[in-house]
Amino acid sequence: MSSETTLKQTPMFEYYKKQGVKLIDFGGWAMPIQFTGIIEEHKAVRSHAGLFDASHMGEFLIEGKDAESYLNHLLTNDVTQVALNQAQYHAMCYPDGGTIDDLILSKLAENRYLITTNAGNTEKDFKWMQEHLTGDVKLEDYSDSIGLLALQGPSAESILQKLTDVDLGVIGSFRFVQQATVAGIENVLISRTGYTGEEGFELYVEAVQTENLWRQLVEVGEVEGLKPCGLGSRDTLRLEAALSLYGHELSAEITPLQAGIGFAVKIKKDSDFIGKTVLAVQRESGVKKKIRGFELTGKGIAREGCKVYTESGKEIGVVTSGTRSPSLGKSIGLALLDAAESNFGTSIKVEVRNKLVDALVMKTPFYRR
Repeated sequence: MSSETTLKQTPMFEYYKKQGVKLIDFGGWAMPIQFTGIIEEHKAVRSHAGLFDASHMGEFLIEGKDAESYLNHLLTNDVTQVALNQAQYHAMCYPDGGTIDDLILSKLAENRYLITTNAGNTEKDFKWMQEHLTGDVKLEDYSDSIGLLALQGPSAESILQKLTDVDLGVIGSFRFVQQATVAGIENVLISRTGYTGEEGFELYVEAVQTENLWRQLVEVGEVEGLKPCGLGSRDTLRLEAALSLYGHELSAEITPLQAGIGFAVKIKKDSDFIGKTVLAVQRESGVKKKIRGFELTGKGIAREGCKVYTESGKEIGVVTSGTRSPSLGKSIGLALLDAAESNFGTSIKVEVRNKLVDALVMKTPFYRR
């Protein structure tokens, strides 16, 4: 494993070192898996609030008079339907329908957009977008100059409101405010988005101000039960909410329709887009494999890579993510399964530590706020 000094570092790296926070290699980044404990942090987000460093995510700026048509050709959702100061969830696909990445598109102005990518895909995404650049479009990678903090949980709004004059109550889901002042820091973009299944905000800030903003949010939020959170609880929270993680539920081999994010694939939009031909066939005829949720009824915890079988012993798929849910006290997971063999309520068996454990195919999300 790479040493922390050879890994990519977020603007919070020096803070972590000073605080003695243990860092791990997460897709080439030095990131905290936990601060005080995964379960404690998870429960803080569900009951009060948690603060995450998401600065490893990538950010691209796309502008120019042909920006909308360029993006509509690359992305699966309909860019023409995005309003000013609105964010939209997308997939970006290969011609065969496989997923390059899932990402968030934010409309900053007419012909000006911000794209937020998954950390491990930033370089790949940028290269793909450069290769398909057409028309009057300027594409820039701002990832190194932007810090990103995620404040999540039922107390997130009341905590953040103490640090800004912006009326947070008027920011709807997947809407944002630009050039806000938060904790005396100017030009913060406040977006009502997140990856936990809770209410909350993501704060885009100048990289050099990231630690300053983090410290002030922790100080103000402490009285309301806010806890700094690492990647461990981020994963258990998103899994309870059945939110896809690239490299698990989405990949070059798994299309958006197989992953269950078909709501972000607009086959009928006016613009042709890369991967449309294959995805149109999948939508028309159905997919043979699909991401399904399951709950173990026997003992054990299913992990990524565990094989899944029918009651009669036929292999029908593989677990993509699994954990013991801190909120529900049950072992849950997501798996890529044969669609015909995995209707909701179907009894299945998951191979855990060389033993077949009973499980049920479940509707998702497992947890709703």
